[in-house]
Amino acid sequence: MTSDSVLSHFKKITEIPRESGHEEPMTAYLQSFAASHGLACKTDATGNVLITKEAAPGKENVPTIVLQGHQDMVCEKNAGVQHDFSKDPIRYVVEDGWMIAKDTTLGADDGIGIAASLALLESDLPMGKIECLFTISEETGMDGAEALEQGFFTGKTLINLDSEEEGEFCIGCAGGLNTKITFKYGTENRKDGYDRLKLSISGAVGGHSGEDINKERMNTVQQMARFLYSELPFGLQLLLIKGGNKPNAIARECEAVIAVPDPEATAARFAAFGRDVKAEFAVSDPDVVFASAPAFLNEKAIDGDCARRLITSLFTCPHGVQAMSQEIKGLVETSTNLASVRMTEHGEVTVVTSQRSSITSAKRMIAAKVRANFEAAGAEVVHQYEYPGWKPDTQSHILHECVESYKRLFGVEPIVKAIHAGLECGLFLEKFPDLDMISFGPTLLGVHAPGERMDLASLDKFVALLEDVAVNFK
Repeated sequence: MTSDSVLSHFKKITEIPRESGHEEPMTAYLQSFAASHGLACKTDATGNVLITKEAAPGKENVPTIVLQGHQDMVCEKNAGVQHDFSKDPIRYVVEDGWMIAKDTTLGADDGIGIAASLALLESDLPMGKIECLFTISEETGMDGAEALEQGFFTGKTLINLDSEEEGEFCIGCAGGLNTKITFKYGTENRKDGYDRLKLSISGAVGGHSGEDINKERMNTVQQMARFLYSELPFGLQLLLIKGGNKPNAIARECEAVIAVPDPEATAARFAAFGRDVKAEFAVSDPDVVFASAPAFLNEKAIDGDCARRLITSLFTCPHGVQAMSQEIKGLVETSTNLASVRMTEHGEVTVVTSQRSSITSAKRMIAAKVRANFEAAGAEVVHQYEYPGWKPDTQSHILHECVESYKRLFGVEPIVKAIHAGLECGLFLEKFPDLDMISFGPTLLGVHAPGERMDLASLDKFVALLEDVAVNFK
């Protein structure tokens, strides 16, 4: 098992469509891999795949290790980029020791975990029994982990390969849920003397709504709502609003089409607003762009009452870090992400938010606060896809094994931590309460956003660690 073998598998994975909810090509690839290598493979009704390699001679008494990653990826691209995630391979470059997808997400989250598992499965290393579990739809609700049936795997030790900082071992994570908001609206004709103007905010950095929520990056939906709210006294009609995408990504782009009595004056105010906001986010989002242009949308406007309620509630919606841990210094405890806003063809505007916390009551509190904000504006609100957190176990046997391996290989002590992002480990622990778990991986930056990159030097260390743990586990 080498970094080259892992990278070879990952390059093949970048050619396979695997957006959350549409992992069938990835599932078929895994099944084909198992068949071509003579390995036992089973797939459950949900699409989770388990590939098993029996112990090497003399290793029959070594405890089984479960390696786990998820099949799906977050599919995000920059505005104007022609890329169809349902069929186009990911385009990437290698620069200065990094593998980078400049215009889309790379899918190293968690394609590199899958690739490492496949490389280990096809190796001839002297190790105990390995069970490789590949779940589906982790990014949109952990559907695969939620549907996993007891007995699908037999191992009592699980290594999750879905972490993003080499040299750091994760032993705990936040729980989360999504909150979906729906406004039903009527329409009205454009007022006499009102003309159309398109406003757009683009070029924000975005990022992972868990790992990056404390980096104070711009949320473009939040900023568009801020401007539209400030414009309500001048008179506006809302014809279109669209921004953000996935629940677990910070919104990078947002656009609105409005009708106003004086488009030039509105455009001037938007330009001034943009200058102010760019100054506020000069460090975190230096390349953000505020633009306005005449619009030619012929649709009717959202009725004025709904438009005011929608704009006001988007502006007042909580976003960002809500509380820091009182036990672990520097760890975000509770947060919420204003993820996206979309208009449907059926007279509805849909807003999606996501909440996270390492404390269940705090997670439900911030979700209730978001609910109250939008219910006060007359919207329908539902909570979805709740998943539990993973409580750290500092006495973990696999943690001890991994720490000793890391020190033996690299001569330094690794960092042991909990994270604010969500991992499937919390759900596994509910179904398999005797599991001993850890999560680690190579260094990835910018996951869930275009420009996602993987540090190839960290991949070397990740592969060496995984091999050493697999061979020496006892």
